Amino acid sequence: MLAWLLQLDRPVPPRTDDEIAAEVERNYTWNFTVNLLDGVIFTFGSSFISSTTILPLFLSKLTTNPLAFGLLAVLAQAGWFLPQLFTANLMERLARKKPVVVNLGMFLERLPIWVMLTAAFVASRRPILALALVLGGYAWHALGAGIVAVSWQDLIARCFPVTRRGKFFGTTSFVGAGVGAVGAVLSTWLLNRYAFPANFSYTFAIAATAMTFSWVFLALTREPVQAPTTRRRGNIEYLASLPALLRGDENFRRFLITRMLLALGGMGSGFVTVTAVNRWHIPDSTAGLFTLALLAGQTVGTLLFGFLADRFGHKLCLELGTVTGLAGCLVAWLAPGPGWYFAVFVLLGFLSGAVLVSGILIVMEFSKPERRPTYVGIANTGVGLVGAVAPLLGAALAEAGFAWLFAASAAVYLITLVLFHGWVREPRHAV
Repeated sequence: MLAWLLQLDRPVPPRTDDEIAAEVERNYTWNFTVNLLDGVIFTFGSSFISSTTILPLFLSKLTTNPLAFGLLAVLAQAGWFLPQLFTANLMERLARKKPVVVNLGMFLERLPIWVMLTAAFVASRRPILALALVLGGYAWHALGAGIVAVSWQDLIARCFPVTRRGKFFGTTSFVGAGVGAVGAVLSTWLLNRYAFPANFSYTFAIAATAMTFSWVFLALTREPVQAPTTRRRGNIEYLASLPALLRGDENFRRFLITRMLLALGGMGSGFVTVTAVNRWHIPDSTAGLFTLALLAGQTVGTLLFGFLADRFGHKLCLELGTVTGLAGCLVAWLAPGPGWYFAVFVLLGFLSGAVLVSGILIVMEFSKPERRPTYVGIANTGVGLVGAVAPLLGAALAEAGFAWLFAASAAVYLITLVLFHGWVREPRHAV
C-alpha cells in the first residue's frame, strides 16, 4: 500500500541536467500558479486556527493550566520541524517527492483539522475531552506536516531555481497573508457575534474546509522527476554519518547553532495573547484583531524578505527578522497598555515572515541537490528540538512572571543577532 502511495514501482526516465532544467523552465509558470493557490488558501484556513491567537483563546475557555498553553506552543514551534531528520534518509532515495507531499499529506496534515472541529462541538459539555481533541488534533496535524516537510521542501527546490525561490515564497506568503487578514477579520466577527462554543465551531469549520481544498492545487504540481544518486543506507549507518558531515562543514554548523538560538528566542511568542488576557482582560474579539496584526506584519515581511533574499541572500533577512523579534519582546515586556500588543504582533509577524522565507530556503543553499534532504532534516530537526524545549522553558518563566519571560526572549534574540551578523557567512557567496 505504501509503495503504491509513493509510486515506488514507476520507472524513472534517464535525463541530463540540461533536460531537467528545461523542464523546470517549461513548467515554471504552471507550478508557480498552482503552488501559489495552495499556499494562499492554506494560509487563509490557518488564520482560523492560529496557534498564536485563536487556539490559545480556545484553550483559555477550557483550562487555566499553563502546561496546556506550553504544550500548544511546543507543537506549534516543534511539530513541523522535529520529524524531518528521521525522514531524510528515505527521502534522499526517492525519485518522486510529490507522492509523499500529496498522497501522505492528505492523511497526515489536512485530515486532522477535522478532528479539531469536533473539540468545539463538545467544549461546553466535556471541556476535558475538548482539550484532548484540540491538542491531539493539532499534534497530529503539526507532526504529520513535519513528516512530509522534507519532501515538500525538496519538491519546491526542484520546481523553482535558486534565484526565484524567494520570489515564489515571498509572493505566496504576501498574498496568503493578505487573504489571511480577511480571514482574521471574519474570525473576529465570528468570535464576537456568536457565543462560545459556537463561535469556535464556525472558525474551525472554515479552517478545515479551506486547508482541504488547497490540497487540490498542490496535487496539480508538475514535478521534474530526478533519479536518486545516493546509495541505500540503513538508518543507524545514516545517523552515524551525520557528525562527520557537521564537522566537515563549519559554516553550516555555525548557522545551525545560531538558527537554534533563534528558535529558543521564540519561547515567549505563545504567551503574548495570554499575557494580554491576564493583564488587560481583553474581549474575545480582540484576539481576532491580534491575528490581523500578526498577518499584517507577516504580509509585508514575506514580500520584502522574498525579494531581498533573491538579490542579497537569506542571511540578511534572518538578521532583520531577529531585530523585529527583539523589538517585539521588548514591547511585550514594557507595554503600558493593551493597545501596544498590536505592535507586538506586527513585529512578530515580520519575524515570522523572515523565518518562513529565509529560514526554510537558506538551508537549501548549503548543500548539493543530492544531499539537500539531509541538510534540511538536520537543520529543521535541530530547530524542532529547541522549539520543543523553548515553550516549556517559557511556561516556567511565565510562572515567575511574564516580564521575566519576555526579557529572557529579548536577550536570546540579541545574542542571535550578533552571531548571525558576525559569525555565519552567507552560503550563496561563501567560498
